[in-house]
Amino acid sequence: MDKTLLLVKLDANYCDYLRQYDNKVPYNYGNKELRPFIGVLFEINNCKYFAPLSSPKAKHLKLKSKIDLLKIANGKLGVVNFNNMLPVKDNNVIILDLKKENKIKKEEKYIKLLQEQLYWLNRHKTRIYNMSQKLYNKYINNTLEQKIVKRCCNFPLLEEKCEEYNKKIDTIINH
Repeated sequence: MDKTLLLVKLDANYCDYLRQYDNKVPYNYGNKELRPFIGVLFEINNCKYFAPLSSPKAKHLKLKSKIDLLKIANGKLGVVNFNNMLPVKDNNVIILDLKKENKIKKEEKYIKLLQEQLYWLNRHKTRIYNMSQKLYNKYINNTLEQKIVKRCCNFPLLEEKCEEYNKKIDTIINH
């Protein structure tokens, strides 16, 4: 896959719906409303997968990158949480245009961080694609260590719920 990675936001209602079935689905409202996800990591079963990013924290500098977590710039720019990847359809996603985002003074620093994260992620996209696909495949094939499985979203269940949610939305829109 050689597409440029994008940063997106996910529909908070969609995330809330998925969380009813899997408590590992990240929160996406309030001060997390701008929570960025990177995507499209891969597409399977008619769903695109996106992974949430975390802003830099002191603990990220000490962590090691693992099958379900990738440090961005050695943790200085945060991490990618592959364990919390979510399946989505196009209508669950809002593409972030970092050039057009409202630049209130307090958001300028955050927008700059997102731009730096995106630049780094695109320079390492092959690794990111490979890691996300490897984690997914090991989860599906039941070959992941149990401690990692416990940290992961239930990908097959969420694919099913993604289909259900979007069929409900389509029905509402088309009636």
